[in-house]
Amino acid sequence: MTGEPHPRRLLRIQEVCDRVGLSKTTIYARMTNNDFPKPVPLGGVVAWVESEIDQWIGERIAERGV
Repeated sequence: MTGEPHPRRLLRIQEVCDRVGLSKTTIYARMTNNDFPKPVPLGGVVAWVESEIDQWIGERIAERGV
């Protein structure tokens, strides 16, 4: 065990889509506009850092002003 409270985990695109409620097309469009975390290349596939996705979700929640 590394001692980290939440070990780093990588998510594939379908997991990201399910978590954020957006389509692949929308996610890639937002990445182009620098409005979504960039993926990590994994030799022919890409994945996203779970904590970065969670942070992005938290920022969207904070933006709603509640």
